[in-house]
Amino acid sequence: MSFLRALRRLRQLGWHTPEPASGLPSRNTGDTAGAPASGTPDEAVLLDAPDARLSPALVAAAAADHAPVAALLAATREAAEWENRDRYVSRLAAFAQCRDDWLAGWLAAAPRDPDALLVKAELAVRRAWDSPARAERLREIAPLIDAAAEAVPLDPVPWRIALDHARGTHATHTAFETLWEQAVRRAPHHYGCHVAALKYLSAQWYGSHRECFDFAEQAAHDALPGSLIQALPVRAAFAQYLAGDGPVGSVQQERIDEAADLAIALSAEYAAGDPWPAEVRNVLVQVLLRRERWADALEQFERIGPCATSFPWTSVTDDPLAAFLEARTAVRLRVASAMALRGRAARHRPSGHYA
Repeated sequence: MSFLRALRRLRQLGWHTPEPASGLPSRNTGDTAGAPASGTPDEAVLLDAPDARLSPALVAAAAADHAPVAALLAATREAAEWENRDRYVSRLAAFAQCRDDWLAGWLAAAPRDPDALLVKAELAVRRAWDSPARAERLREIAPLIDAAAEAVPLDPVPWRIALDHARGTHATHTAFETLWEQAVRRAPHHYGCHVAALKYLSAQWYGSHRECFDFAEQAAHDALPGSLIQALPVRAAFAQYLAGDGPVGSVQQERIDEAADLAIALSAEYAAGDPWPAEVRNVLVQVLLRRERWADALEQFERIGPCATSFPWTSVTDDPLAAFLEARTAVRLRVASAMALRGRAARHRPSGHYA
């Protein structure tokens, strides 16, 4: 049974569980009769919602004005905000896949602008990645990544792009390690570079579940307080599920649950509805659902709030927002049904006195 079919089955079971109907949380209005539910209605949930800094830049780009984008990326470069820079470049390149007139105008006005070159490189990798001739196309655009790296020698983001590029060109472990050394030399705790390495080491690509987990756990152990790198083990767990391999044996199940627990603790350090840890929380939910940890999954849906993210939902469906809402509803119903059944059991429990 597919993941989405299992969720829909879970939802149907929730609707048909005896008695709890009066206590089920409303899909759009939150709690009723004390049942736990996210306070965010369906219509308020946004997919890949930009933060307050990126949002106006995207609005301007939609009007073919590159100036706010240029100012935003220049600010991240000058302040060495590498995590934000990486996230913004990724989002801007995704936007440019459908609408790149603003980027073309920017490059025409400032062909050597280091920030424009970085977005150009990221966009080229994304477009090549979608090509049937992926490896060949990626090899052709390697000079664009080199140009972005040379433009700002201390910037780790071009090296994250290079790591993604290497995965698509079937780079050997030795070649990948050389790029990895360059990346961590610039920013040893850069989240994006660690995610790129984790993907390369996954069983879906050039590693194994063991290699992937070992790398993730060691990186999480060495991570700075509050760093999203602490969520790498839960991403490794999700990668195992994506490969079609559930946890085999008690040791592997324990390893996945420990990864989830670590990500739950990390999530608690950020405010609910914060876009920065949103993808981590969405991945965490996917793992919790597969582990049937319904109450923990509901708590994470509450912390996600309106911030659904394309990944990981695109791994199971072409409609990630619908999948997110479907899963959230299923979890609400499952938790509310369990509460109602426990309440009924308590009411019918015998209460005798013993001598």
